[in-house]
Amino acid sequence: MPSLSISLIIIIFTCLVSISAFSNQDQLYKLSLQPYMVKRYNQFYRFFTSGFVHADYGHLIFNMLTLYFFGSFVEQVFIYLFNSKALYIAYYILGIIVANLPSYFKHRNNPDYVSLGASGAISAIVFTSILVQPWATISVFFALPLPAVVYGALFLIISAYLSRKGGGNINHDAHLWGALFGLIFPLIFQPELGTEFLFKLTHR
Repeated sequence: MPSLSISLIIIIFTCLVSISAFSNQDQLYKLSLQPYMVKRYNQFYRFFTSGFVHADYGHLIFNMLTLYFFGSFVEQVFIYLFNSKALYIAYYILGIIVANLPSYFKHRNNPDYVSLGASGAISAIVFTSILVQPWATISVFFALPLPAVVYGALFLIISAYLSRKGGGNINHDAHLWGALFGLIFPLIFQPELGTEFLFKLTHR
């Protein structure tokens, strides 16, 4: 019997935790990222647990569908290039944590700020996929097809602008820094990916 992919296990676990928290505000409160609580009470676990709870079903479904479509591919990339499933797990967890760091430093003195969701790690996975296959097609909102590299450029520009602008309920810092992490992390272990990326861009 074939084993479940790590990505699918993450999806199942995230859905179980998130759905449970929808009807348990106390659990949602304890697991979400609250920079003020991290600073005041050293609740560093929130950097990690916040990636497994979501605001609502729409938030959860969008993130998990994206993980479903991109996660298995990136997981196979890690197995092929690095021969390590453990590194893929570390990459996903670090994607959550690293993407949360800017929010912590920006809002650590704000007792009302709350952030949650797997968007940082999901952005990392999408951008690792773009690094490996820059001319693959990505359907924006599952409707508008764009070359992956074009989607990636637009995503970074828009996320940086909205992050600077501030406001709203979407953590654009997590999207931006998760995406950058998804580009940098694989390059640390295999810098040749950068050369291959540039080659693919110019030899379509």
